[in-house]
Amino acid sequence: MKVAIIVYPGTNCENDTKYAFELLGQEVVMLWHKEERLPKDVDIVVLPGGFSYGDYLRCAAIAKFAPIMKDVINFAAKGGKVLGICNGFQILLELKLLPGAMIKNKNVHFISKYQHLKVVDNNNDFLRLFDVGNVLNVPIAHGEGNYFIDEEGLKELKNNNQILLTYCDEKGGVDNPNGSIENIAGICNKNRNIFGLMPHPERAIEKLLGSDDGVKMLRGFIR
Repeated sequence: MKVAIIVYPGTNCENDTKYAFELLGQEVVMLWHKEERLPKDVDIVVLPGGFSYGDYLRCAAIAKFAPIMKDVINFAAKGGKVLGICNGFQILLELKLLPGAMIKNKNVHFISKYQHLKVVDNNNDFLRLFDVGNVLNVPIAHGEGNYFIDEEGLKELKNNNQILLTYCDEKGGVDNPNGSIENIAGICNKNRNIFGLMPHPERAIEKLLGSDDGVKMLRGFIR
């Protein structure tokens, strides 16, 4: 599998993401945001975490205009897999490739810690190696990770089983660190080829560093 990681001014997780996929034996290419074309043989595009363009205006508001994004949109429209992590998730929301929006954390503080997550749906490549109800331990690091969607949009997410992950405690009970509606931590599109989550699976690759739950998450993409 060939992985393309898009790099913007201000991203800070591209090397972690590269390391994670290479640890799984995958070929990785880094693409600067000013490129206009993805390699033809790419299997998945990853929008990594960080602070693209310094998060000026609002998170990801400028990144959506990067030249490479036109081809990412075309890639996704043809069924190509796209994964947005943290700031990458915010970019997918800005592009309307995923529904909803991000607002400031409920406590208005930047949060950086390990956080438990519950698997809500595994009928997708990203989480296919888990069972529904599994509890994972994955780092979060964000100031605007409070996911919001209106009532009609939330109903649609539920009806289409697009909610993939929710925030929880180690036993699966409610533990919402940022105020996200319905404790939502990650979603996908209706076609299940575009995935976005605020937690960082690329930072949960080795038990020595606290957790390796991210390995199984990213391995789901490998066929």
